[in-house]
Amino acid sequence: MTTLKWKPAFRHLFMILFSLIMVYPVLWWVGASLKHSTELGSPSIFPASPQWSNFTKGWTSVPGHTFTDFYLNTFGLEFAVIIATLLSCTLVAFGFARLDFPLKNFWFSILMLTLMMPGQVLIIPQYALFHQLGWVNTYLPFIVPHLLATGAGGSFFVFLLIQFIRGVPRELDESAKIDGCSWFGIFWRVVMPLAFPAIVTVTIFCFLWNWDDFLGHLLYINSVDKYTVGLALRMINDSQSAAEWGQLLAMSLVSILPATIVFMFLQKYFVEGIATTGIKG
Repeated sequence: MTTLKWKPAFRHLFMILFSLIMVYPVLWWVGASLKHSTELGSPSIFPASPQWSNFTKGWTSVPGHTFTDFYLNTFGLEFAVIIATLLSCTLVAFGFARLDFPLKNFWFSILMLTLMMPGQVLIIPQYALFHQLGWVNTYLPFIVPHLLATGAGGSFFVFLLIQFIRGVPRELDESAKIDGCSWFGIFWRVVMPLAFPAIVTVTIFCFLWNWDDFLGHLLYINSVDKYTVGLALRMINDSQSAAEWGQLLAMSLVSILPATIVFMFLQKYFVEGIATTGIKG
């Protein structure tokens, strides 16, 4: 009996120690963002005298711009991409989940094939297409594909929403039809409110994936005045004669706050959306 009582204590102790090991890189990151560049090689995690100026100087480290400009660019792009993704993916998912049309299973198989296709395969043909259309150095290469449910993660979002919508009772559709609703009315008034957890899940995934899309932004955005936060971080050391690692680490720490805050406040709906879509057939 004594052994059984101590097992939970050992289990929690092990989890605490393991958590500290996983949190250590983040603690080092926070401490390094407050150090002078000459202190980065010291064994201590936190500096003796914190350099809070790393944050203020890093914010204005790119000549002619501040990180306010880059955050506005990034949030504007994120907003457009998320709206485009929700409009297209919810409509496509509703069509596959509720409507009957010719070759429905064939097109769903094509959707699943695109889900398994590595994104690296499409980089060159997509860049050639967007270059011919004159979309390089604009945000259109990110927004237009999401309007067609083909952007980054588009097929996955459609599949996730299909699984959720299939779990919504069809009797609700019949009741809405009796009340005079069209298919779009059923989509907008019945299915979408019930699919709110799945929609929040798609929003979180879309936000995080596009926030971290450094390669895509590097390929298509050339003007500094259109740079996103990720591209601006690369410029901190390029714009200065000496490598200011403290400023770079400070700005990189600030850059993860939006994604962390979004996930923190929407975690409840995120878990609900994933759990619910996982049990629907």
